[in-house]
Amino acid sequence: MQQPTESSHIPPGCPAHENVRLYGSAFGADPDGHYAHLRAAGPSAPVDIAPDVEVELVTSYDAALYILQNPASFVRDSRRWNALNEGRVPADSPALPMMGYRPNALFSDGAAHARLRQVVTESLATVDERQIVRLTQQSADYLIGRFSADPSGQAELMASYAQPLPLLVFSQLFGCPPELGDRVIAGISGIFEGTPGADEILGGALAELIALKHRSPGLDLTTRLMQHPAQLSDEEVLHQLVTLLSGGTAPLAATIGTSTALYLGEEWQAGLPVESAVSHTLWNYAPIANYAAHYPTHDVELGNRVIRANDPVLISFAGANTDPKLNVHREQLSAKAHLGFGAGPHACPAKDPAFMIAVTAVESLLKRLPDVELRQPFSTLAWVPSPWSRSLVTLPVRFTSRAVPFALGDSGQASSGIGAATAPADAYVTQGGQTTAGSAPARQAQPQRKGGLFSRFVAWTRGE
Repeated sequence: MQQPTESSHIPPGCPAHENVRLYGSAFGADPDGHYAHLRAAGPSAPVDIAPDVEVELVTSYDAALYILQNPASFVRDSRRWNALNEGRVPADSPALPMMGYRPNALFSDGAAHARLRQVVTESLATVDERQIVRLTQQSADYLIGRFSADPSGQAELMASYAQPLPLLVFSQLFGCPPELGDRVIAGISGIFEGTPGADEILGGALAELIALKHRSPGLDLTTRLMQHPAQLSDEEVLHQLVTLLSGGTAPLAATIGTSTALYLGEEWQAGLPVESAVSHTLWNYAPIANYAAHYPTHDVELGNRVIRANDPVLISFAGANTDPKLNVHREQLSAKAHLGFGAGPHACPAKDPAFMIAVTAVESLLKRLPDVELRQPFSTLAWVPSPWSRSLVTLPVRFTSRAVPFALGDSGQASSGIGAATAPADAYVTQGGQTTAGSAPARQAQPQRKGGLFSRFVAWTRGE
């Protein structure tokens, strides 16, 4: 795996004799250019993932696959992290919430990992595919109903659709009552937005949810995790829920947003199914861009570099998936050979449900708003300047405004035709907070429903 050490160019804003910075506006403006520059140094290269936080980043597909599938030499327990143990990582570093140890399957190895992963995979296996599709369609119809009646015929779909949809689906899968669902959504959203105290909000809400399920078990993922024969402690259950939320919501939001933009974009081939757009996103715009820190159990050689034991090695899923060496035999690879869901013993245990949610979300949008189109070319859309994820900043669209929002019919699926149940008040509120002209007078007189997103959604599903 020897590679030349001389790079062909230096990314804008990156001094020639310093580590490439995988954060900030320069990286956000051209992540692919940064990965191309790093590949010139070999299968891996040192980068700064945050200020004063150096990691080894793997951009080679073959090297990434080797590390992901070699748990004997590369482990996930970040308590080994040299720089952290030596006090060289700033206490307020944004890398710590992403890389710091948590007692979950993601940061465990060996028997501890096998035990926790079995609980997660077997609990997820009890979720019926039809339930996933139904929950996604229902969540999609609610969110579309919130913005589709806007007389401007315009919306920004990252904030109004792609980001909240996975949060609604997961809150239902976890069996959250309305108020707790609001707090779970506020907590996990705040963590990704860097809101102070968000970690405590999420932890407190999940602790209350677990206590509730002790008193009143249900047919939900939380109860299944708690009742698994492995007998997880409440703390272990909480951390598995955090893993499912953090690993499922933000990456799914990015996948839904990018797949929608691709499908509506100027270069997308007409007639290709939505599944192709989602697969293309996972290959070329990996939602989890750089993550999965591994710690060598001994000094290892990658190309012409020696990586010291217990120094973090991050996988660039975005860089590995777009490795030019793959072009030679990419057509022979399975459509699922991308690393968007990882690989090896720590591969995403929910990749099939995640793919299904993304496809259903995009299909639901296209079905309900058949003339939806981008307000600017796909190639000009901006990306979030984060090293961890590849997500659009905004997704501006236009469509024909609907005079009558969607309501739940007798089947529980959204409809806008004759015989549909009356939609709740907040389904009639536009993004500007004004009641639409098509609302009934009685609805106009009602104040906007209070409570968080999940409370309003649950009320809507009940026709309140």
